[in-house]
Amino acid sequence: MFCFQCEQAAQGTGCTKMGVCGKNPEVAALQNLIVWGLMGMAFWAHKAREKGAIDRDIDVHMIEGLFTTVTNVDFDPENCAAVAKKTVQMRDKAWALFEKANNGPYTGEVPDAAANWICPANREEMATLGRERGVKSFNSDADINSVQNILLYGCKGMAAYADHAHILGKDDNEIYAFIHKALAAIAESKLGLMDFVTLCMECGQTNIKCMGLLNQAHIENYQAPTPTPVNIGTKAGKAILVSGHDLKMLEELLKQTEGKGINIYTHVEMLPAHGYPGLKKYKHLVGNFGGAWQNQYQEFQNFPGAIIFNTNCIQRPADEYKDRLFTWGRVQWPGVKHVEGWDFSEVIAAAQKAEGFSEKADKDILTGCGHDAVLGLADKVIEAVNSGAIKRFFVIGGCDGAKPGRNYYTKFAEQLPKDTVILTLACGKYRFNKLDLGDIGGIPRLLDVGQCNDAYSAVQIALALAKAFDCEVNDLPLSIILSWYEQKAVVVLLSLLSLGLQNMKLGPSLPAFVTPNVLNFLVENFNIAPIGTVEEDMKQMLG
Repeated sequence: MFCFQCEQAAQGTGCTKMGVCGKNPEVAALQNLIVWGLMGMAFWAHKAREKGAIDRDIDVHMIEGLFTTVTNVDFDPENCAAVAKKTVQMRDKAWALFEKANNGPYTGEVPDAAANWICPANREEMATLGRERGVKSFNSDADINSVQNILLYGCKGMAAYADHAHILGKDDNEIYAFIHKALAAIAESKLGLMDFVTLCMECGQTNIKCMGLLNQAHIENYQAPTPTPVNIGTKAGKAILVSGHDLKMLEELLKQTEGKGINIYTHVEMLPAHGYPGLKKYKHLVGNFGGAWQNQYQEFQNFPGAIIFNTNCIQRPADEYKDRLFTWGRVQWPGVKHVEGWDFSEVIAAAQKAEGFSEKADKDILTGCGHDAVLGLADKVIEAVNSGAIKRFFVIGGCDGAKPGRNYYTKFAEQLPKDTVILTLACGKYRFNKLDLGDIGGIPRLLDVGQCNDAYSAVQIALALAKAFDCEVNDLPLSIILSWYEQKAVVVLLSLLSLGLQNMKLGPSLPAFVTPNVLNFLVENFNIAPIGTVEEDMKQMLG
């Protein structure tokens, strides 16, 4: 196997025997085959779209298929094989869609991924084929291959956001069209290096639209988030823990557990759910349990109830809780019960059977500080900046992970002067979101903007501040320090780069799929740099 799509890539180069994430060689190969099939499907879907032909089933399979291959989502070889088989069927459907719109067959050159290759009947043969279709097979030029992988991972991240929006009834043809175009370009592999760089920037711009679509879906369904204290203690009673990102799944579970004496707790990226009025109205949504995703193996053993994942990041479960663990949506783990659709009765039964919590008091942490809430404080913020009470803003966020060096983000937040404000998002916040950093004239120094997709909110805040101070975003007293782990972080970074943002810091390590030449391009054009020491970086940013 070979996989280098996440920050945990073994030896900083790639996983070759077993994924550090827990992905085995068979699953890695089957996911290669899924991506290869999606590239072929994209070629025909893109050609059909040029003729005005669109099929929503093809569009939706694209985002579901890509999401299946995101880090820490699907570890089940049986399901990956099923997705690969369906992908080939959808490729043929896209092919037929094009030929119908074209009134005849395609007369140009067809890339290998889009040719009439047949999906093998058994998993072993499918895995063999997948091993021949790995991420290094796209292009023999290392730099072009690097940018193609950046583009692919950007599309994977955007597909996750598009999937959440689709579940809430929101679709955008422009998003689907771009993903088809991007994967078709990788399949053909005819473009030059700068052409693929341009596609990466377009990916970032399209993702801003996608994050905006998801933001709209969340607000239309649950209203705009408001600053909300969330308790991290436990309430006496039966319990269900919800991990992932999907708010619709949480809402349906809340409806089905209402009045049953079961308390619902959020985990990791579900924490911001507490800020939405349409969700926090449920009184049995009582708190947030645990730290970031990489601590689940130990923490879940101490959760005496049912646990359900609706997106990444799932890890190999311990026997102590495996029988009360469930997956939903794109997430699957072999031997773990998977919930199809919206009936959570099995999860509820497991919670009722489990011991449940005793009362344990603890502190509150703040969430729900999206752009609507922060911009509602715009006059106070502007006044604080003009008076010198706020000297600088820091966006510190992104993915958390297990690799040593991530305590950098904790130390940075702890050591920042008291005249600075931190905007944070995604699970990287767990490195410091329990710190008491106080406030500046009633403005909290730590503002939890939301999930990783709520980078959209951070962008809106930055753009609004730039407008208020009549300057460019790069001229604001603003520094951005990102932590990355998987493909959603890649597409968020592309979005920030597409806006022309400069001087960002990235850590804890640089992506294995970025070649020295591509890194040099990013440094020269965006002055992006790896994190250094807290002291050196802080001195540089504070001037």
